[in-house]
Amino acid sequence: DSTGAVGSSDVVVLLHGFPTSSYDWCKIWEGLTQRFHRVIALDFVGFGFSDKPRPHRYSIFEQASIVEGLVRHLGLRHQRINLLSHDYGDTVAQELLHSARLFFALGWFLSRPITRLLPCSSELFVSGSGQSSGPTRSLRRQSTGTCGRRCGPMTAISLFLFSILQYINQRKKHRDRWVGALMSTSVPLHLIYGPLDPVNPHPEFLQLYKKVLPMSTVSVLDDHISHYPQLEDPTGFLNAYLNFINSF
Repeated sequence: DSTGAVGSSDVVVLLHGFPTSSYDWCKIWEGLTQRFHRVIALDFVGFGFSDKPRPHRYSIFEQASIVEGLVRHLGLRHQRINLLSHDYGDTVAQELLHSARLFFALGWFLSRPITRLLPCSSELFVSGSGQSSGPTRSLRRQSTGTCGRRCGPMTAISLFLFSILQYINQRKKHRDRWVGALMSTSVPLHLIYGPLDPVNPHPEFLQLYKKVLPMSTVSVLDDHISHYPQLEDPTGFLNAYLNFINSF
């Protein structure tokens, strides 16, 4: 949590992706503090320096409630909130949009979850979902298999990861809820996209995104930028972000 620009009342909350932490935003943090009065980031439960309870049923709903609780704790419940999200954090942001428990000013949704959530029957997106379920099946085999005493710690880790990875199944189960939140929101949306993202191939992904969310604006970064644009091209990312912010 940093206090930044003098004379600005704007607040931005940063929601990181899987399997990382709030450190994902380190390369644009200073630039954000020059524009926003308050820059807030957290490590979701189970990630980074946050608690990692075991056993525990990790869920997108819980993470969204934690974000809401943090905003309340910081006394920002009635403040307009700008969301900047990536990957796993996108789905948390979508649940926050759906529940409408916070007053959002602007929203960004980056990369991975769109391939899991957009209502599309094309082979591209069916394939993406299939690839995501692979690690889950592998972890299930590890966690339920029989092994000797020496593999006990690895089994515990596998169970923990299996629990965290349930967000993939949650995306599938609640797709209508979370895609609907994007399609029906009055909050301005902006996508910052790296064309080399292996999860959301170019140009098919952008074509589908624009078809399903025609009201969203899009920034496409240089051809060599992939799934972590805020780390791979922090200057380009920040410029795209601020251009969007300053257009209102």
